[in-house]
Amino acid sequence: MVRLATASLVGTAIEFFDFFVYGTAAALVLGPLFFPTFSPLAGTLAAFGTFAIGFVARPLGSVLFGHVGDRYGRRPVLFASLLLTGCATVAVGCVPTYETLGIAAPLLLLALRFLQGLGLGGEWGGAVLLTAEHAPPNRRALWASFPQIGPAVGFLLANGVMLALTAGLSDADFRSWGWRVPFWAAGLLAAAGLLLRSSLAETPQFEELSSSGRRASAPLAEVARDHWRLVLLTAGALAVGYAVFYTVSTWALTYGTERLGVSSTVMLTCVMAAVAVKGATTPFVALLADRWGRRPLCLAGCAASALWMFPMVALLHTAEPFLMFLGFLGSLLAFITMFAVIAAYLPELYEPRVRCTGAAVGYNLAGVLGGALTPIVATALSADGGSGPPWGVAAYLTVVALISLGCFALLPETLPEALPEPSEVVEGAPA
Repeated sequence: MVRLATASLVGTAIEFFDFFVYGTAAALVLGPLFFPTFSPLAGTLAAFGTFAIGFVARPLGSVLFGHVGDRYGRRPVLFASLLLTGCATVAVGCVPTYETLGIAAPLLLLALRFLQGLGLGGEWGGAVLLTAEHAPPNRRALWASFPQIGPAVGFLLANGVMLALTAGLSDADFRSWGWRVPFWAAGLLAAAGLLLRSSLAETPQFEELSSSGRRASAPLAEVARDHWRLVLLTAGALAVGYAVFYTVSTWALTYGTERLGVSSTVMLTCVMAAVAVKGATTPFVALLADRWGRRPLCLAGCAASALWMFPMVALLHTAEPFLMFLGFLGSLLAFITMFAVIAAYLPELYEPRVRCTGAAVGYNLAGVLGGALTPIVATALSADGGSGPPWGVAAYLTVVALISLGCFALLPETLPEALPEPSEVVEGAPA
């Protein structure tokens, strides 16, 4: 389990490094480089628009790779998704700017961001199922939480490189070539991840499905027919997590640097410190889920998010580093109270034959609802130029949290029941 969990964590960290480095670049530099004819606000919105395309692609990736995972195994998904995301990320670092290619530059950026999202849409389902389906039932949440640490590690790697570059280079050098370095580094990371995953074994549950001939012939059709309500509920429930995380990690960087006049180095440091604490607490929250259940922790995280959004915005607006850190930390602790748990919770909600498709589609559809739109909506809501805190952003996030709270309330608890074995599942029955 240690080897499997480590491989899942490292691979997820690499994939999210690729994904997050684009978000940081969009917040700091892509607007003026690829949309120079726009106003600063419009350029930022356009850069966040290309950022959002990655989220739109993620459900499509979960459909594509979910089909592979349910038909041919969880293991092939881990290789194909990492290879696709790594290649697309390296290519982003090679795209000439608008000054060189004109309109073709942002179009290429858009296409490569789409491929990034496609690969990441498959990564989560494969990595989570690899650990969840190998784990003992009484520690499933703990072991399945390791891929959930990967996003924190990927974020720290991406922003650590960005922080070093912004601190060590002049602004002209960073805008000229420095921002490309993290994208090029993704190629080496992807190669290391593929090597680490080369010796992984297929999960016992998929092997039993395969040997008994009970694999789903059309996983997406089966999910749409038998589990559509569950997919919509899980997407709505998880939307707040994406909204909170990308408010802190993406929108806040732009707001702090452009509106509050805080240096990008200080903003990145505050966010990275909060993300580091969030990553460290993940397995401890998962242990609570193995003891007390999945649903109570998810409800608690949603409620905490709804209560904390106005204080978070107020603390951000102070432009004081320690207070901003406290605002970010409170938000991310509420976030991880939910997201440390869902790596075990979502697979337990679906029967094994369609688990890779169902869990991944619900998870990544939430990314569209909460992650793709939030930086754009938050930027628009905070664009009035007033001197006070952007309360519209806090109100928007609070509403999203309340909607997610209602969705979690409608989902069942899955503890202490173990994941159903393939032989225990009636074909075509709802999970």
